[in-house]
Amino acid sequence: MQGGTPLMQSWRVGADGVSVAVKVHPGARRPGVLGQVPDVAGMRLKIAVAAPPEDGRANRAVCAALAEALDVPVGSVSVLHGGASRQKTLHVAGDASALAARLAAL
Repeated sequence: MQGGTPLMQSWRVGADGVSVAVKVHPGARRPGVLGQVPDVAGMRLKIAVAAPPEDGRANRAVCAALAEALDVPVGSVSVLHGGASRQKTLHVAGDASALAARLAAL
């Protein structure tokens, strides 16, 4: 809790999967999913990737990292918003309740 108000989770359940708010750290020495961090709008899942933020490499790497963490195919994860920003919204297609449970365990 922050200021007496609970922080929101970093994902939203939809009909065909989940949308995940992420903060990307490109060019990281130790890539991986680093847990949730607070943001102005709630929480974001912090993901560090070794790829640089050029030619879409960091976007592909962040999708692959989230896919690996959730044990889903890479093709199930796509960038919905923020393709040129460190703050992105990713969509993960699949069983929303199962994906939400996996996200909660991160």
